This record gives sequence, structure tokens and C-alpha cells, in this order.
Amino acid sequence: MSDGIVGILQFAIDGVTAQQNAVANNIANSSTPNYTATEVSFESSLKNALDLPGPGTAQTTVAPSTALPATNGNNVRLSDELVAAQSDALHYQTITDSLNAQFRLIQGATGGSYA
Repeated sequence: MSDGIVGILQFAIDGVTAQQNAVANNIANSSTPNYTATEVSFESSLKNALDLPGPGTAQTTVAPSTALPATNGNNVRLSDELVAAQSDALHYQTITDSLNAQFRLIQGATGGSYA
């Protein structure tokens, strides 16, 4: 059971990392004319990972943003990207804490200490 949980948490870490990379790229290109922001559909990807059996059956989806562009053709909304960056950081910390808790449980179950 913990292998499944650890695998799902690893997929979640990978998904949040993909989100962070997309947000960082969007912020870096916020002034680039005709730049189209990218979005990561992590939540739906995680749902698919939970629904599909076996490792490696789900992938995080990266797609162009459908937000309307400004007059320069760029559709990055800096305020939205900054909120997303903060949210991703909190998700990453939560998932990392959960992974560490799983590893402590595994260590304790194999005769190690929980500390």
C-alpha cells in the first residue's frame, strides 16, 4: 500500500514541478510580444493517475493558455501567475511533508526509528 501512496505522491511532486516550471516560464515571458502562456492540467492528471492502474499510466498535460491576449499578443496575466506560484509552493511543501511522513512510516515498519 505504501508503494502506491509513494508513487502517487511522486507523481504529484512531478506535476507540481511541471506547474512551477510553466509559471516561471510564463513570468519570464510576461513582456514578450505574441507569447502564449502555458498551463499545466495537474489536478485532472492526478485524478487520472488515481483512477488508472499501474505505474507510469498517467502524464501531466501541458497546454497553451486560452486567456485572451493583450494588445501586444501576450496573454500572460502576471498577477495570476504570481498567485499560481505561491499556490504551487504550498502544494509542493504539503506533498513533500506527506512523502517524508510515508518514508518515516516505512522506516519504522522495518525496525528503524520514526524520528
